Amino acid sequence: MNPISTRLLNQQLAAPQFSDPAEVVGHMGAVQAQDYRMMRWAVAMRTRRPSAKIFKQAFDSGRIIRLHLMRGTWQLVSAEDYWMMLDLCAPKAIAVTKGWMSSNKISIPDEELMQVRDIFAQTADCLGSATKEDFVRALAEKNIRMDAHRLSYHIRMAELTGTICSGNLLPMKATYALTANKLQPRKATDRDEALMLFTRKYFQSRQPATLEDFMWWSGMNISDCRKGIALLGNTIHVEKWKGRHFYLTDDCRTRGFRKGKFLLIPPYDEYLIGYKSRDIVLPPEHRHHAHNNSGIFQPIIACDGTVCGNWSPFSHDCQASFFADGFRAEDIAQAWQAYRVYRDMLHNKQ
Repeated sequence: MNPISTRLLNQQLAAPQFSDPAEVVGHMGAVQAQDYRMMRWAVAMRTRRPSAKIFKQAFDSGRIIRLHLMRGTWQLVSAEDYWMMLDLCAPKAIAVTKGWMSSNKISIPDEELMQVRDIFAQTADCLGSATKEDFVRALAEKNIRMDAHRLSYHIRMAELTGTICSGNLLPMKATYALTANKLQPRKATDRDEALMLFTRKYFQSRQPATLEDFMWWSGMNISDCRKGIALLGNTIHVEKWKGRHFYLTDDCRTRGFRKGKFLLIPPYDEYLIGYKSRDIVLPPEHRHHAHNNSGIFQPIIACDGTVCGNWSPFSHDCQASFFADGFRAEDIAQAWQAYRVYRDMLHNKQ
């Protein structure tokens, strides 16, 4: 087993299989979307023919949804997976959010939660896509004022109850829509079936991965993670590599990898954040170049899947710094050009 090339292939970072960004998101189960601008590149680099216009169409139409879901952070999910993911992940996410509120000495009574949620729903329904500023104005009309911290908790809780979801895609600012206007109504989901599908999506897109990887990414407890794997039955198996046990699906992609490719990977990308076993692609002595202990992830460069440097996504010219020996900025010229083409699409230059 070559875990690096296998991860590249199944993460769609080598020989991508999909042309539709919504299909990419559906394959991944969830795509980290912490950085509002760079989440687009995270999907684009996994797409056969990246198109900023097609991504926006998928996002605005609700085929791709952005919301707080796992680990208290932002993810993209497909419309088909939205309710399943919410049913599985929201209880834990709500508990985590309430824990953060408690640690910050913020208490929100249920009556206030319901009142503010109704105002959010009415505002999003009226405007189609509402910004935080729109919510603040709507609250002020009801003589309700709160600081940004409290407002963010209200928005998050409204997301986790399925009341509001992402609205239209703006260049720099998140918007919110009434979920009932954007997505099909909730369908009853058998939890075991949902857990099985959720588990399969993780391993099909991030294999080879360990049980600990799955626990980290999903935020679920070990019992649910083990149950999800067990529900996959004989469609998943274990391979041992350097003393660790990795799960792979029986339809795991192993062909299509070619050497000599550089990737310009955005911050918070699933290539690192989707695992605890990051040392497979990131030498431990260089870990601090890619992320810190506070959960801040940097833009990284990978050569043949191994992380070797950093890059600057918002620079006018190609800027790279390598912490591994033997590389030069010129090496990433082709990868930079592909990124620049996509970035120009975002600014309507093409």
